[in-house]
Amino acid sequence: MNLVWSFILIPFIAICLIPFLQLKGKAIAVYGTVSMIAILTNYLAIQALTGQNFNMTLPGSLISGPINLQIDALSAWFILIINFGFITGGFYGLFYMKTYADQPKNLNLHGILFVLLQASLLSLCAIQNSIAFLIAWEIMALSAFLSIIFEHEKVATIKAGINYLIQSHISILFLMIGFIWVAGKTGSYDFSAIHSYSLAHPGPLSLILFLFFFIGFAIKAGFVPFHTWLPYAHPAAPAHISGIMSGILIKIGIFGILRMLLLIPVNYTAIGSLILIISLISGIYGVMLAILQHNLKKLLAYHSIENIGIIGIGIGLGCIGLGINNPVLSSLGFAGALLHTLNHSLFKSLLFFTAGNVYQATHTLDIEKLGGLVKKMPQTSILFLIAALAICGLPPFNGFISEFILYTGLYNWIHNAQMISLISIVFIVMGLAFIGGLALMCFTKAFGVVFLGNPRHTFHHEVKEVSGFQLAPLYAIAALIIIIGLFPKLFLDLLIKPVQLFTGLQQLPFVAFQGNGLEVLVSVSHASWYLIGLVLILLGLRKWLLRNRTITVMPTWGCGYTAPTAKIQYTASSFVKTYSKLFGMFFLIFKKEKEVQGIFPTDAHLETKPYDKIEKWLIDYPTVNFKLFLDRFRFFQNGKLQFYILYGIIFIILIISIPLLYDKAIQFIEFLKQL
Repeated sequence: MNLVWSFILIPFIAICLIPFLQLKGKAIAVYGTVSMIAILTNYLAIQALTGQNFNMTLPGSLISGPINLQIDALSAWFILIINFGFITGGFYGLFYMKTYADQPKNLNLHGILFVLLQASLLSLCAIQNSIAFLIAWEIMALSAFLSIIFEHEKVATIKAGINYLIQSHISILFLMIGFIWVAGKTGSYDFSAIHSYSLAHPGPLSLILFLFFFIGFAIKAGFVPFHTWLPYAHPAAPAHISGIMSGILIKIGIFGILRMLLLIPVNYTAIGSLILIISLISGIYGVMLAILQHNLKKLLAYHSIENIGIIGIGIGLGCIGLGINNPVLSSLGFAGALLHTLNHSLFKSLLFFTAGNVYQATHTLDIEKLGGLVKKMPQTSILFLIAALAICGLPPFNGFISEFILYTGLYNWIHNAQMISLISIVFIVMGLAFIGGLALMCFTKAFGVVFLGNPRHTFHHEVKEVSGFQLAPLYAIAALIIIIGLFPKLFLDLLIKPVQLFTGLQQLPFVAFQGNGLEVLVSVSHASWYLIGLVLILLGLRKWLLRNRTITVMPTWGCGYTAPTAKIQYTASSFVKTYSKLFGMFFLIFKKEKEVQGIFPTDAHLETKPYDKIEKWLIDYPTVNFKLFLDRFRFFQNGKLQFYILYGIIFIILIISIPLLYDKAIQFIEFLKQL
């Protein structure tokens, strides 16, 4: 009980104090509050992962009834992910936000919102009451919205924030339908009522109920076709908020889907197949669009959609494993999904933080204007490269581990699969491989164009590395990325309890590492150690041999070209030109160009702007048509006072007459029944 009151009082006291503190005091109050909340909830989460669940009942209200709180192994896993993201993101934000020191009122609100966002996300992991859950969900949505529009003087930022807010409330609408449905049938708002109602109504009703919840949570997670808010909201927010949104916020959608799978027993094979199809489309479509982007943060936002797809593939495989009674497939599917949830939160937050460093140093995120930053920002370049290798699923980094687990589950499924299942497995493996290949291409472009080569734009200020304090949390994230890659068994052991919630197995196949292909992970980890050791030895040997030599810098050989210029380098567009032609049918690419003319052309220009076809079909067309429909009724707003008074009189008459007409209609129906 004391821990719960501490969880409530600490943020409340901080929120009251922040507006009255000096700039340094605000930063200490915000980060201190985030850290204390993290310590309290991590303690409960670690207990839950060892089998000691936290359970508590709060009095609630006459409407909601008692509010049950529970931290089980699933909640614990997400609580640990949330807290690590806020601790590292908060520390990074302390130094990133120094640029805005001349906006104390904005910083007051930003600090309060940061605390509220963490508290609401953690609350969602523990609350077992639908009314309390929706309140916490709304606090989370509003806190994120106001954090996104920190730079509210920019029109694009406001548009991105409103887009996010509208779609967040569409998400809430679907969740409300599901919760009200259950409450209307059972009279209870407790999550246990969802489970009992589903048991009493198996079949289509449970399936439809699950789909309402799935759509609500899928919008927050960013599955295609519910993804259109991500590419706008992530780039608009400050870098530490972008990292938390991509690494943490969208994962609460994954948590919700997993929680509903525990509460609603459905046809797991059918649901697993549906999730698998949506996830494959999300993964492929997300990375295909990411390749075309010229805004660095927008590129990373589309990769969030891709990785949500990979997590969804794991959930789909886990569900199918439950449906066909394949314990190895179900265990590996859910383990891969949960581990990739952690992995993505690490390398994606690291990518957004390094993108924030680039933005602070250059004041632009346009990839076409960048280049050669490895010489100016060597530490940021190395950190970006580590995260890029991890997100591409290459060893010895963490992304390889979770994706390898999913591949292992698929290969295990082959042994007892029927013909249709075999065809499905082939397509899933091809899809995962396609996603990995395109991700490698995308980050080769991103790292090469942004950090390598020569500068493509002349900046009128000094471009330099950010401070060591701002880099410290990035190194912590990079270290954990490497540790997971080198010691995967440590983290798979932590997943025993969460995976057991879904499978019910006492002995999980991935724990022993034998007989299921996962023993290869040990070999890869050892090989990675050898590779790292060899590289360190070679670097040390090189440094020792060259210790007395003078280093000279010479121009790169231009292959006989006597007038070298930065313009002869690959641009982001030219790097993927063949790709954009090959898959052009899937995209909308708007071009603005000035043709090259003459033997010695003096001016040429080409600019491309990719656009999401799904957004055009599902968002733009319906919105435009709806506006056209409303325009037909514009004559009602004619600016004449007498018409507005008439509207009021008509409204009053309708309010009075409708109940009377309703009573008359009931009487008439009763009369007809008597006849």
